[in-house]
Amino acid sequence: MKIIKTGINDVLIIKPNIHSDKRGFFFESFNQNEFCKTVNRDIEFVQDNHSVSSKNVLRGMHFQKSPMAQAKLVRVVVGEVYDVALDIRDGSETFGQWVSQKLSAENKYQLWIPEGFAHGFLTLSDEAHLLYKVTNYYSKDHEQLIRYDDPKFKISWPSTNIILSDKDEGH
Repeated sequence: MKIIKTGINDVLIIKPNIHSDKRGFFFESFNQNEFCKTVNRDIEFVQDNHSVSSKNVLRGMHFQKSPMAQAKLVRVVVGEVYDVALDIRDGSETFGQWVSQKLSAENKYQLWIPEGFAHGFLTLSDEAHLLYKVTNYYSKDHEQLIRYDDPKFKISWPSTNIILSDKDEGH
């Protein structure tokens, strides 16, 4: 795998080694030992999530506060999304900054988003299936949202034709 650093420390793009031929392709999507070496810490994922969204659906910006904060390893297996990680870590040199990456079934990139980041994505294709591993269980009592267009953060989304859930719309 190849690691691509982003403009924010600790948020990484992981490009897998893909073995392709006329039959299709194969790649190792996760290896615990290699992943822990890559992020330079022990990681235990406790839950896998699968999200399906139609074109122009924006989900985000979501996070969980401590002690239920979650780190995420995100990838797309069908379609394409514009994925955003927003640094909300107290005292961070990059607090309030964000990075984005197109994740797709075609590029097979994964995005590592540590605890302390709000996460969101916009579906660019007709449909997208996003899979993500998380390091803590979902907790409604610790769930937090930041509005996707909060002027404080100036996140640049590639579309203005956005579809939101009632929950995301209300924040």
